[in-house]
Amino acid sequence: MVSATLILMLLGQNASNSHGGSNYRCPKIESAHKTTFMLDLFDRSEGLSVDTAPVLVWHGGGLWWCAPGQAPKQLSAQALSNALTKDAPLVCHMPTLARRGGMARFRALDVLELFAFVRPSRTVTPTIKSLSRAAGLEEPEDSAGPADLAAALRALARTLLAELGSFGATDRVMLSGVWIAARAHWPWAQPIVRGLAATAGDAALDPGADQSRALRVWERMDTWEDEAALGRPGTDPVTEAEARKQLTTLLGLGRGDVEERPSQSDYASAVSQAFHPREERASPHMVLAEAGTGVGKTLGYLAPATVWAGKNKGSVWVSTYTRALQRQIDQEMDRLFEEPGTKNRSVVVRKGRENYLCLLNLQEAGQAGGLSDRDRIGLVITARWAERSRSGDMVGGDFPAWLIDLFGTKVTTDLTDQRGECLYSGCPHYGKCGIEKNIRNARNARLVIANHALVLNQAGQGPESDLSEHVVFDEGHHLFDASDSFFSASLSGLETAELRRWLLGPESDRRGRGRGLRVRMEEVVTLDPRLPDLLKDVEQGAYSLPGPGWYQRLRDGTPDGAGEYFLSFVGEQVYARADKPGDPFSIECTPRPPITGLLAAAREFQDALGGLLKPVQDLRACLIDVLEQPTGQDDQDKDAETESDGESDGEKGDDNDAPVKWKSQADARRRAEAMVRSLERRAIDPLTAWSAMLRDLESDPPADFVDWFSVERVDGRDRDLGYYRHFIDPMKPFSQVMAAQVQGFVVTSATLTDPVADTETAWKVAEERTGAHHLKSGAFRARVESPYDYANQAEVLIVGDVPKNQPGALAAAFESLFLASGGGGIGLFTAIRRLRAVYERIRTPLEQQGLPLFAQHVDAMDTGTLVDIFRDDTNACLLGTDAVRDGVDVPGNSLRLLAFERVPWPRPDILHRARRDAFGGRGLDDMLARAKLRQAFGRLIRRQSDKGVFVLLDPMMPSRLESAFPAGVPIHRVGLDEACQRITAFLDD
Repeated sequence: MVSATLILMLLGQNASNSHGGSNYRCPKIESAHKTTFMLDLFDRSEGLSVDTAPVLVWHGGGLWWCAPGQAPKQLSAQALSNALTKDAPLVCHMPTLARRGGMARFRALDVLELFAFVRPSRTVTPTIKSLSRAAGLEEPEDSAGPADLAAALRALARTLLAELGSFGATDRVMLSGVWIAARAHWPWAQPIVRGLAATAGDAALDPGADQSRALRVWERMDTWEDEAALGRPGTDPVTEAEARKQLTTLLGLGRGDVEERPSQSDYASAVSQAFHPREERASPHMVLAEAGTGVGKTLGYLAPATVWAGKNKGSVWVSTYTRALQRQIDQEMDRLFEEPGTKNRSVVVRKGRENYLCLLNLQEAGQAGGLSDRDRIGLVITARWAERSRSGDMVGGDFPAWLIDLFGTKVTTDLTDQRGECLYSGCPHYGKCGIEKNIRNARNARLVIANHALVLNQAGQGPESDLSEHVVFDEGHHLFDASDSFFSASLSGLETAELRRWLLGPESDRRGRGRGLRVRMEEVVTLDPRLPDLLKDVEQGAYSLPGPGWYQRLRDGTPDGAGEYFLSFVGEQVYARADKPGDPFSIECTPRPPITGLLAAAREFQDALGGLLKPVQDLRACLIDVLEQPTGQDDQDKDAETESDGESDGEKGDDNDAPVKWKSQADARRRAEAMVRSLERRAIDPLTAWSAMLRDLESDPPADFVDWFSVERVDGRDRDLGYYRHFIDPMKPFSQVMAAQVQGFVVTSATLTDPVADTETAWKVAEERTGAHHLKSGAFRARVESPYDYANQAEVLIVGDVPKNQPGALAAAFESLFLASGGGGIGLFTAIRRLRAVYERIRTPLEQQGLPLFAQHVDAMDTGTLVDIFRDDTNACLLGTDAVRDGVDVPGNSLRLLAFERVPWPRPDILHRARRDAFGGRGLDDMLARAKLRQAFGRLIRRQSDKGVFVLLDPMMPSRLESAFPAGVPIHRVGLDEACQRITAFLDD
């Protein structure tokens, strides 16, 4: 018998409630005729079943339709379209199948959605093979045919449904999620409900009176609590012997997946030099540690870092450039902490706010109108993840990135605090906020894993910083670029319009979730009578900045306000001096000499910025005055009494005693304190920099900087334009903030030095690129060579007969190379346009040969997911740009060929030309090209058992760049045919 609850779920009868979910009333069905009618309707939907649904899989370059009891077959486009209108097939990653089949998205039983619902916060590669492994099932072989893939997919779905059925009738939250998703016509709702009814009876289908509880995850989250500060850590140094001993301990706690690396102990010993207290002010101990690929530098620096943290009861921050390495370091710490709870208190991955789920955004999304069925399903799955996530990290954490491809950004990553609109303690979910909890956990952790941008931000905050006194910068070869980005200023249309939005909130669409300064200070302004007028002055000044639709007005020649008026002259100057018809790349010019009218527009804009900067500074100063006013003990007692009585509005007693509707006066002060920091970082700093830039247009730029005007283009279309300023040497401000902030720090990478004959020159490059030459005491140098036998494990082939600027010839070359290696190849490109052109030409012929092809900037998945898919299939090939070159760690046979389309020379733009003049002329070009070739080659060999071939498709490769490759590796200059023969022979040997 099927219950009335089940029937109503499938019919979608509902009434909206105030929480954005759906309340369902289940009236008793007294009419037998009505009951029979509903049962008949349900019976007609029996096709949505794992056992009876067809399976659609991608194999051998085509889509295969696998119906129960029939042989798999490839259907024509029309036949497949007809079949999809009748049946919802069982699939793995429907959007990918649709893209590869050239179809629109279709209704399907996507096993990825079921996996995310049953096992929220469990990351997995979106392939049948990886899902089967995660479910404890037998994995299909790489050579598996359509029938085998279909059988594996059915087995996986049955396993997940059985697991869900084991939750039983007590999981009302899960049933609430099924209820909401069923209303949204989620294909999996029917199999789930049918399975629950079969295993637990009809009673298991009742989600209770409140069917929207699945979305209100904050109700079931623990409230974080502030803890007393640990105080200043100790200053005991780490000895070399202690570092070596700890490394031995870490290796002994391993999982049997670590190769013996004798040089690793020497590396750990060298790194320990950074874990000593300073001898004099502003003179930290800096270690430059170059560790060849395979040394095992991660455990090498974690050894002294964990010793120091344990001895001194303090924290060590480890900074990376890529999210992939952050995950790797986090996983390595599993060796020390078998119990997840203990690890979560001791090891924290910390990122910027824009990476984390905002619970208020989640609540408002659930309450919003206009959500599609897919949006509601995605919201339920996102909510289930949020309740079980370790930290709420949606970008590189435990949020499955493929959910973005399945449901879009609206109900996934758009729920993060991307625009700096946090209400802080004014938010109703402040006590449950994962971001705030993460920040507090980091203050008491032993190891904090962060990224270069966040560390630089913290280092610049001075005494208010949470940064530890000892820092390790892994992927140190990226430190120059990270510093260049951080210590720069962009007076552009997008940047200025974003500041206006941050101050005023959404102007063109008030229905959005945007919150302007007035909303974020809604109650704070009552703390002082001066605040309302200051806020009005800030809002008035913000109208001088470019507003919504600014770019179209510039195109139409109708700029509105001083900011748009100035930018119109910037665009005019760039187009007059640098535009080339048909050029798809960004164009730029120097600001001097300015065109007629530009200086007058700059003066007007400078005055307008001053009219905005002053009230912002006054607003901040007023908030500081409020914070510096003493709080009476009576008020604190009153706050505590109000909180204990559960009165959230703080209205106890006379209105004069409690003019602010806060849980406590402490909440108001915390919010004011957060607003002080936000005003400084989001408004005062950029406004000050922009004003200085406009003033300097009247004269020569300061000696340390380089300025330029630019029109930024993406895919040949104008995206932004503005006036830009960068340090010629960004490591100068980097070294200044680090010298003031830390006792010691490590900069480590496999490619710090430039591999030239003169050792001193090689280290000079490393010191220039890391800022060591700006420190009084310089840096301790350490280099540990790779343990790999490159002479026998790798070959380098420089192909000289592939024309550089003929897309067809380049595509044919990549196809031949990938076929020669039998897959397992990565193609690296210096331009997205060429990558896409090659992909379109070779995807079909490769996949017809059983070699799946994936591509960054083409497949709608993040780079980490694409690399995971590539790693999972030894026949797959992958095309990518810089992010693939830097973020790939694929040991074993999955990566055996790496082909670079041309020498990665730096782009000779205005900024680079200024740095070339400052850092050795043309030698800088060679050094940067060698560094990128070294990084790319380093992806190829990751274990002592690996073998691989590196191919460079550039006949103009100069011999002076060959030192980028390890000593002893064979280098051959050959034609394409010989290269293919060598690849096959070398890999088959």
